[in-house]
Amino acid sequence: MMNFTLAPDPENEAREKGRLLFAGPVTFVKGVVAMSGLPPADRLEVCFAGRSNVGKSSLINALTGRKTLARASNTPGRTQEINYFALGEDRYMTDLPGYGYAEAPVAIVRKWQELLKSYLAGRQTLRRAFVLIDTRHGVKAVDEEILTLLDRSAVAFQCVLTKADKVNAETRAATIEQVKTALAKHPAAYPELVVTSSEKGDGIETLRAIIATLE
Repeated sequence: MMNFTLAPDPENEAREKGRLLFAGPVTFVKGVVAMSGLPPADRLEVCFAGRSNVGKSSLINALTGRKTLARASNTPGRTQEINYFALGEDRYMTDLPGYGYAEAPVAIVRKWQELLKSYLAGRQTLRRAFVLIDTRHGVKAVDEEILTLLDRSAVAFQCVLTKADKVNAETRAATIEQVKTALAKHPAAYPELVVTSSEKGDGIETLRAIIATLE
């Protein structure tokens, strides 16, 4: 069985690579509502997935140091398309539609799910998916659906725990163990977890370094 650990602090070289990547130009490219709208697959790509209100927009803003790059909202399901961001000239970062909300009409939810499945299965340049898990709640049934979809799509994914500052050390440790146990049955899971706080900046340098050093 795979042994899951917390991602170590990055080496200086990787840390600097990450700093430079995110200190450089980060631009919104487009919002995509169908596979035909995807930009050319001409560079390495990472995506962020997570259930609604997991803190995805806040994390993307913290990574890029830009407060309004991804629109944070208290309304679940606000991201209704695949939002593409260019990190300099050789990386794409995508923000996937949030999942697990009940507010959106069934037909729209189905459309998003189909787009998500097509994207994950068909994007050759997608190197890693970062699946965000709320430290207050751990892996829920709705998360299992996306993890299974990533397994089937053979897309390597790495779990990022968000809002780590919102719980005490005991709860945080318990959640980390729960996530490790949940991931053990997913063959596409990368064996290192990243624990983050967008407000405090915890784990941001580590995540930047991971994205910058993917090949």
